[in-house]
Amino acid sequence: MDSQTQARGASIPTSLFAFSLLYGGLCVLAGVLGTKLASLGHWPVLGDLAVESGIFAFLLLVVMSSAVAELFGQDMANKLVRFGFVPLIVSMVLLTAVIHLVPPASFWNDQDAFARLLGQGARMQFAGLISYGTSQTLNVYLFSRLLGGQGKMLMARAWVASLLSQIVDTILFITISFYGQDMPLMQIMEGQIISKLVLSTIMVPPLIVVFVKLGRWLDRRPA
Repeated sequence: MDSQTQARGASIPTSLFAFSLLYGGLCVLAGVLGTKLASLGHWPVLGDLAVESGIFAFLLLVVMSSAVAELFGQDMANKLVRFGFVPLIVSMVLLTAVIHLVPPASFWNDQDAFARLLGQGARMQFAGLISYGTSQTLNVYLFSRLLGGQGKMLMARAWVASLLSQIVDTILFITISFYGQDMPLMQIMEGQIISKLVLSTIMVPPLIVVFVKLGRWLDRRPA
């Protein structure tokens, strides 16, 4: 086998390359978007719902890891989740460093607002890493094993895996971030879990179909 043939055999599928790039960017964006709360409106029985905006990016991470598991298997999806720690950690380090840089006070007066919005303590950063790794790994595992696994009941598997992983994500993040502080943890968890379950139900089933079809379409294109 010549070198060109070996190179072609070792090439990364187009869909996996594209999804990996988007996945890494969304890992960073989820943390930035999370500084804003978004209202989901008033719902019968449930009442007024609100959620941190990072969930929109995070649910896309859930969808993409599930799509990679469907297209390339559970092991590849787990690798994607593990590599996601790289942009997460790098972005945390850079944000922390930039916040502590001395600004030119003569013409830039937004230092306090910048630090307040984008700064996270070490405890919350640790909570984010733990909840990300655990919930995403759980999502990939459940999606790959539920209801017959790969190739069967795609939307149902994605929906159930997303629901359960989002509950775990919320419990871990809020507990690690705020345990021991004078805050109503159970009340915060309840509101966040209900809001995330609503969004998971709305977003995940249709998006998993879109991403799986997109992945198959990309991989049919000529290199």
